[in-house]
Amino acid sequence: MAGSTPASATADAAPGARPLASVSLWAEAWRRFKRHRLAYYSLWLLALLSLLVVLGPLFYKVGINDIDFQQRMKGPGANHLMGTDDLGRDLLARMLYGGRISLAVGLAAMLTGILIGVIIGAIAGISRGWIDAALMWLTDLFLSLPQLPTLLLLIFFFRDPLKAVFGPEVGIFLLIVVVIGGLSWMPVARLVRAQFFSLREKEFVEAARALGASTTRQVVRHILPNSLGPVIVAATIDVAAAIIAESTLSFLGLGFPPDIPTWGRILYDGRDYMDIAMHWALFPGLAIFVTVLTINFIGDGLRDALDPRRVL
Repeated sequence: MAGSTPASATADAAPGARPLASVSLWAEAWRRFKRHRLAYYSLWLLALLSLLVVLGPLFYKVGINDIDFQQRMKGPGANHLMGTDDLGRDLLARMLYGGRISLAVGLAAMLTGILIGVIIGAIAGISRGWIDAALMWLTDLFLSLPQLPTLLLLIFFFRDPLKAVFGPEVGIFLLIVVVIGGLSWMPVARLVRAQFFSLREKEFVEAARALGASTTRQVVRHILPNSLGPVIVAATIDVAAAIIAESTLSFLGLGFPPDIPTWGRILYDGRDYMDIAMHWALFPGLAIFVTVLTINFIGDGLRDALDPRRVL
Protein backbone atom coordinates (compact mmCIF):
# COMPACT_ATOMS: atom_id res chain seq x y z
CA MET A 1 0.00 0.00 0.00
CA ALA A 2 1.28 3.47 -0.85
CA GLY A 3 2.89 5.32 1.98
CA SER A 4 3.85 2.22 3.96
CA THR A 5 7.32 2.29 5.50
CA PRO A 6 9.62 -0.30 7.12
CA ALA A 7 8.71 1.29 10.45
CA SER A 8 5.11 0.21 10.02
CA ALA A 9 6.25 -3.36 9.47
CA THR A 10 8.20 -3.16 12.71
CA ALA A 11 5.18 -1.76 14.51
CA ASP A 12 3.05 -4.69 13.31
CA ALA A 13 5.49 -7.19 14.79
CA ALA A 14 4.66 -9.08 17.92
CA PRO A 15 5.18 -7.11 21.15
CA GLY A 16 8.62 -7.68 22.61
CA ALA A 17 10.05 -9.09 19.38
CA ARG A 18 13.44 -7.76 18.37
CA PRO A 19 14.04 -6.54 14.84
CA LEU A 20 15.85 -9.13 12.75
CA ALA A 21 18.76 -6.79 12.10
CA SER A 22 19.48 -6.58 15.83
CA VAL A 23 20.01 -10.35 16.16
CA SER A 24 23.69 -11.28 15.87
CA LEU A 25 24.82 -14.19 13.75
CA TRP A 26 25.95 -16.14 16.83
CA ALA A 27 22.60 -15.55 18.56
CA GLU A 28 20.80 -16.81 15.48
CA ALA A 29 23.10 -19.85 15.35
CA TRP A 30 22.35 -20.57 19.03
CA ARG A 31 18.60 -20.33 18.34
CA ARG A 32 18.93 -22.79 15.47
CA PHE A 33 21.11 -25.08 17.57
CA LYS A 34 18.51 -25.23 20.37
CA ARG A 35 15.91 -26.40 17.87
CA HIS A 36 18.05 -29.47 17.20
CA ARG A 37 16.81 -31.35 20.26
CA LEU A 38 19.33 -34.19 20.24
CA ALA A 39 22.24 -31.77 19.98
CA TYR A 40 20.83 -29.43 22.64
CA TYR A 41 20.27 -32.16 25.22
CA SER A 42 23.60 -33.77 24.31
CA LEU A 43 25.33 -30.49 25.11
CA TRP A 44 23.81 -30.46 28.59
CA LEU A 45 24.63 -34.15 29.10
CA LEU A 46 28.25 -33.58 28.08
CA ALA A 47 28.46 -30.54 30.36
CA LEU A 48 27.10 -32.63 33.26
CA LEU A 49 29.56 -35.43 32.54
CA SER A 50 32.46 -32.96 32.39
CA LEU A 51 31.35 -31.38 35.65
CA LEU A 52 31.23 -34.79 37.33
CA VAL A 53 34.76 -35.78 36.30
CA VAL A 54 36.19 -32.36 37.18
CA LEU A 55 34.48 -31.85 40.54
CA GLY A 56 33.71 -35.44 41.49
CA PRO A 57 37.14 -36.30 42.97
CA LEU A 58 36.89 -33.22 45.18
CA PHE A 59 33.88 -34.72 46.96
CA TYR A 60 34.43 -38.46 46.48
CA LYS A 61 37.70 -38.69 48.37
CA VAL A 62 38.70 -42.28 47.65
CA GLY A 63 42.21 -43.01 46.40
CA ILE A 64 42.43 -44.31 42.86
CA ASN A 65 45.10 -46.83 43.89
CA ASP A 66 43.84 -47.76 47.37
CA ILE A 67 43.99 -51.55 47.52
CA ASP A 68 41.59 -53.67 49.58
CA PHE A 69 41.92 -57.40 48.83
CA GLN A 70 38.85 -58.17 50.94
CA GLN A 71 36.73 -56.22 48.44
CA ARG A 72 38.12 -57.75 45.25
CA MET A 73 35.78 -58.02 42.25
CA LYS A 74 32.80 -56.71 44.16
CA GLY A 75 29.82 -55.57 42.11
CA PRO A 76 28.16 -52.17 42.49
CA GLY A 77 26.91 -51.60 46.02
CA ALA A 78 26.55 -49.12 48.83
CA ASN A 79 30.27 -49.08 49.67
CA HIS A 80 31.47 -49.06 46.05
CA LEU A 81 28.90 -47.54 43.71
CA MET A 82 30.58 -48.94 40.58
CA GLY A 83 32.16 -51.96 42.22
CA THR A 84 35.86 -52.83 42.49
CA ASP A 85 38.58 -54.40 40.34
CA ASP A 86 40.85 -57.39 40.95
CA LEU A 87 42.89 -55.44 43.51
CA GLY A 88 39.89 -54.08 45.38
CA ARG A 89 40.33 -50.55 43.99
CA ASP A 90 37.21 -48.42 43.80
CA LEU A 91 36.06 -48.15 40.19
CA LEU A 92 34.07 -44.95 40.69
CA ALA A 93 37.16 -43.11 41.92
CA ARG A 94 39.17 -44.45 38.98
CA MET A 95 36.39 -43.58 36.52
CA LEU A 96 36.20 -39.99 37.75
CA TYR A 97 39.97 -39.56 37.58
CA GLY A 98 40.20 -41.33 34.23
CA GLY A 99 37.46 -39.16 32.79
CA ARG A 100 39.59 -36.09 33.44
CA ILE A 101 42.46 -37.57 31.45
CA SER A 102 40.32 -38.89 28.60
CA LEU A 103 38.48 -35.60 28.13
CA ALA A 104 41.70 -33.58 28.51
CA VAL A 105 43.42 -35.71 25.86
CA GLY A 106 40.45 -35.30 23.52
CA LEU A 107 40.35 -31.53 23.95
CA ALA A 108 44.12 -30.97 23.75
CA ALA A 109 44.55 -33.24 20.72
CA MET A 110 41.65 -31.51 18.99
CA LEU A 111 43.18 -28.07 19.59
CA THR A 112 46.54 -29.31 18.28
CA GLY A 113 45.03 -30.76 15.13
CA ILE A 114 42.77 -27.75 14.50
CA LEU A 115 45.65 -25.29 14.97
CA ILE A 116 47.91 -27.14 12.53
CA GLY A 117 45.09 -27.65 10.03
CA VAL A 118 43.94 -24.03 10.10
CA ILE A 119 47.48 -22.70 9.63
CA ILE A 120 48.31 -25.02 6.73
CA GLY A 121 44.88 -24.66 5.12
CA ALA A 122 44.95 -20.87 5.42
CA ILE A 123 48.43 -20.59 3.89
CA ALA A 124 47.48 -22.94 1.06
CA GLY A 125 44.14 -21.21 0.49
CA ILE A 126 45.53 -17.68 0.28
CA SER A 127 48.60 -18.69 -1.76
CA ARG A 128 48.85 -19.80 -5.32
CA GLY A 129 51.35 -21.85 -7.26
CA TRP A 130 54.04 -23.99 -5.70
CA ILE A 131 53.22 -23.12 -2.05
CA ASP A 132 49.69 -24.44 -2.38
CA ALA A 133 50.91 -27.49 -4.32
CA ALA A 134 53.62 -28.30 -1.76
CA LEU A 135 51.27 -28.01 1.22
CA MET A 136 48.64 -30.17 -0.46
CA TRP A 137 51.33 -32.72 -1.33
CA LEU A 138 52.28 -32.78 2.37
CA THR A 139 48.62 -33.18 3.31
CA ASP A 140 48.17 -36.07 0.88
CA LEU A 141 51.33 -37.67 2.24
CA PHE A 142 49.98 -37.63 5.80
CA LEU A 143 46.59 -38.86 4.59
CA SER A 144 48.26 -41.86 2.95
CA LEU A 145 49.78 -43.01 6.24
CA PRO A 146 47.90 -45.86 7.95
CA GLN A 147 46.80 -44.03 11.06
CA LEU A 148 46.64 -46.74 13.72
CA PRO A 149 49.97 -48.45 12.86
CA THR A 150 51.69 -45.05 12.60
CA LEU A 151 50.19 -44.03 15.92
CA LEU A 152 51.37 -47.23 17.59
CA LEU A 153 54.89 -46.95 16.18
CA LEU A 154 55.33 -43.32 17.27
CA ILE A 155 54.04 -44.06 20.76
CA PHE A 156 56.26 -47.15 21.06
CA PHE A 157 59.47 -45.37 20.01
CA PHE A 158 59.05 -42.05 21.83
CA ARG A 159 57.20 -42.85 25.04
CA ASP A 160 60.25 -43.91 27.08
CA PRO A 161 62.40 -40.81 26.24
CA LEU A 162 59.52 -38.45 27.01
CA LYS A 163 58.64 -40.29 30.22
CA ALA A 164 62.26 -39.96 31.31
CA VAL A 165 62.23 -36.19 30.67
CA PHE A 166 58.75 -35.18 31.85
CA GLY A 167 57.72 -38.05 34.09
CA PRO A 168 55.36 -40.94 33.33
CA GLU A 169 52.07 -39.01 33.42
CA VAL A 170 53.04 -35.72 31.76
CA GLY A 171 55.35 -37.37 29.24
CA ILE A 172 52.82 -39.85 27.93
CA PHE A 173 50.09 -37.16 27.96
CA LEU A 174 52.19 -34.83 25.79
CA LEU A 175 53.17 -37.65 23.44
CA ILE A 176 49.61 -38.89 22.96
CA VAL A 177 48.27 -35.35 22.40
CA VAL A 178 51.00 -34.42 19.89
CA VAL A 179 50.78 -37.70 17.99
CA ILE A 180 46.97 -37.81 17.79
CA GLY A 181 46.76 -34.10 16.93
CA GLY A 182 49.63 -34.42 14.45
CA LEU A 183 47.78 -37.18 12.59
CA SER A 184 44.35 -35.53 12.51
CA TRP A 185 44.91 -32.08 10.95
CA MET A 186 44.64 -33.09 7.28
CA PRO A 187 40.83 -32.94 6.80
CA VAL A 188 40.77 -29.57 8.57
CA ALA A 189 43.50 -28.23 6.28
CA ARG A 190 41.57 -29.29 3.20
CA LEU A 191 38.36 -27.84 4.58
CA VAL A 192 39.96 -24.47 5.40
CA ARG A 193 41.70 -24.35 2.03
CA ALA A 194 38.39 -24.91 0.23
CA GLN A 195 36.73 -22.19 2.33
CA PHE A 196 39.54 -19.77 1.52
CA PHE A 197 39.30 -20.50 -2.20
CA SER A 198 35.60 -19.70 -2.08
CA LEU A 199 35.76 -16.63 0.18
CA ARG A 200 38.75 -14.85 -1.31
CA GLU A 201 36.73 -14.13 -4.48
CA LYS A 202 33.76 -12.69 -2.60
CA GLU A 203 32.84 -9.04 -2.97
CA PHE A 204 33.71 -8.02 0.60
CA VAL A 205 37.21 -9.48 0.28
CA GLU A 206 37.72 -7.84 -3.11
CA ALA A 207 36.57 -4.53 -1.59
CA ALA A 208 39.08 -4.86 1.25
CA ARG A 209 41.79 -5.70 -1.28
CA ALA A 210 40.86 -2.68 -3.39
CA LEU A 211 41.10 -0.45 -0.30
CA GLY A 212 44.68 -1.59 0.20
CA ALA A 213 44.25 -4.19 2.94
CA SER A 214 47.29 -6.42 3.29
CA THR A 215 47.05 -10.15 2.77
CA THR A 216 47.36 -10.74 6.52
CA ARG A 217 44.52 -8.32 7.24
CA GLN A 218 42.34 -9.95 4.58
CA VAL A 219 42.89 -13.34 6.21
CA VAL A 220 42.52 -12.29 9.86
CA ARG A 221 39.67 -9.78 9.53
CA HIS A 222 37.61 -11.09 6.62
CA ILE A 223 38.30 -14.63 5.41
CA LEU A 224 39.18 -16.64 8.53
CA PRO A 225 36.21 -15.48 10.69
CA ASN A 226 33.83 -16.52 7.92
CA SER A 227 35.49 -19.96 7.74
CA LEU A 228 34.99 -20.84 11.40
CA GLY A 229 31.62 -22.56 11.04
CA PRO A 230 32.89 -25.74 9.33
CA VAL A 231 36.02 -25.68 11.50
CA ILE A 232 33.93 -25.72 14.67
CA VAL A 233 31.99 -28.72 13.38
CA ALA A 234 35.25 -30.48 12.49
CA ALA A 235 36.54 -29.73 16.00
CA THR A 236 33.71 -31.66 17.64
CA ILE A 237 34.42 -34.65 15.41
CA ASP A 238 38.13 -34.46 16.27
CA VAL A 239 37.39 -34.51 20.03
CA ALA A 240 35.42 -37.74 19.68
CA ALA A 241 38.09 -39.27 17.42
CA ALA A 242 40.87 -38.33 19.89
CA ILE A 243 39.01 -39.91 22.82
CA ILE A 244 38.57 -43.11 20.82
CA ALA A 245 42.24 -43.07 19.76
CA GLU A 246 43.43 -42.64 23.36
CA SER A 247 41.09 -45.40 24.49
CA THR A 248 42.45 -47.66 21.74
CA LEU A 249 46.05 -46.98 22.79
CA SER A 250 45.23 -47.66 26.43
CA PHE A 251 43.30 -50.79 25.48
CA LEU A 252 46.35 -52.04 23.56
CA GLY A 253 48.61 -51.33 26.53
CA LEU A 254 50.49 -48.42 24.89
CA GLY A 255 48.75 -45.58 26.67
CA PHE A 256 49.09 -44.43 30.26
CA PRO A 257 50.72 -46.80 32.80
CA PRO A 258 48.46 -49.04 34.93
CA ASP A 259 48.56 -46.77 38.00
CA ILE A 260 47.14 -43.86 35.95
CA PRO A 261 43.60 -44.86 35.02
CA THR A 262 41.83 -43.70 31.88
CA TRP A 263 38.57 -45.05 30.54
CA GLY A 264 40.46 -47.02 27.91
CA ARG A 265 42.91 -48.40 30.46
CA ILE A 266 40.11 -49.50 32.81
CA LEU A 267 38.37 -51.19 29.89
CA TYR A 268 41.64 -52.92 28.96
CA ASP A 269 42.17 -54.16 32.54
CA GLY A 270 38.65 -55.58 32.75
CA ARG A 271 38.57 -57.35 29.39
CA ASP A 272 39.53 -60.76 30.82
CA TYR A 273 36.92 -60.69 33.59
CA MET A 274 33.73 -60.14 31.60
CA ASP A 275 32.24 -63.44 32.77
CA ILE A 276 32.71 -62.84 36.51
CA ALA A 277 32.93 -59.03 36.82
CA MET A 278 31.07 -57.48 33.90
CA HIS A 279 30.77 -54.15 35.71
CA TRP A 280 34.53 -53.64 35.45
CA ALA A 281 34.39 -53.20 31.65
CA LEU A 282 30.78 -52.06 31.42
CA PHE A 283 31.17 -48.64 33.05
CA PRO A 284 34.21 -47.39 31.10
CA GLY A 285 32.78 -48.74 27.85
CA LEU A 286 29.49 -46.98 28.55
CA ALA A 287 31.29 -43.73 29.43
CA ILE A 288 33.24 -43.77 26.16
CA PHE A 289 30.09 -44.60 24.19
CA VAL A 290 27.98 -41.85 25.76
CA THR A 291 30.71 -39.22 25.48
CA VAL A 292 31.45 -39.92 21.81
CA LEU A 293 27.74 -40.14 20.98
CA THR A 294 26.92 -36.80 22.61
CA ILE A 295 29.86 -35.10 20.88
CA ASN A 296 28.71 -36.44 17.52
CA PHE A 297 25.17 -35.18 18.14
CA ILE A 298 26.58 -31.78 19.10
CA GLY A 299 28.58 -31.76 15.86
CA ASP A 300 25.41 -32.51 13.88
CA GLY A 301 23.61 -29.65 15.61
CA LEU A 302 26.46 -27.22 15.00
CA ARG A 303 26.61 -28.23 11.34
CA ASP A 304 22.92 -27.42 10.91
CA ALA A 305 23.04 -24.26 13.01
CA LEU A 306 26.04 -22.78 11.22
CA ASP A 307 24.84 -23.63 7.71
CA PRO A 308 22.80 -20.67 6.42
CA ARG A 309 21.30 -22.82 3.67
CA ARG A 310 19.46 -25.02 6.17
CA VAL A 311 16.17 -23.91 7.69
CA LEU A 312 15.30 -25.24 11.14
